[in-house]
Amino acid sequence: MEKSFVMIKPDGVQRGLVGEIIGRLERCGLKLHALRLLQIDRQLAAEHYRQHEGKAFYEPLLSYITSGPVVAMVWGGPRAVALVRKLTGATDPQQAQPGTIRGDLALDIGKNIIHASDSVEAAEREISLFFKKDEVLEHDRAVDAWLY
Repeated sequence: MEKSFVMIKPDGVQRGLVGEIIGRLERCGLKLHALRLLQIDRQLAAEHYRQHEGKAFYEPLLSYITSGPVVAMVWGGPRAVALVRKLTGATDPQQAQPGTIRGDLALDIGKNIIHASDSVEAAEREISLFFKKDEVLEHDRAVDAWLY
């Protein structure tokens, strides 16, 4: 089973959308492997978004992601990375399809509620930034036999 890193950004936490987002991921059959509420510091933010360093939106992005608590999570399932990206919707909420998290809940690209890994490699890197190996739990659910 593949794993994906998902983060509910400060605007999602402040707007009280954590339960809504977790519910959407669970209803698709994805399995929660890790979850934590934290305040990201600048060093962690810079490492997480290192691929954007030097771009015009980099500094505003770091300011935004460190402005309040986030919920970091690991979700698993068959082709979890692609499924989570599909559920998340386009980065720009104005381009996101209705029914996606961003399409239904976000309005602005600068405050787009959620981050989801864009590849298996990115997911592995991001998971390792936010969780120790022993914090990502492997477990069985009774419903797994009905899903996979």
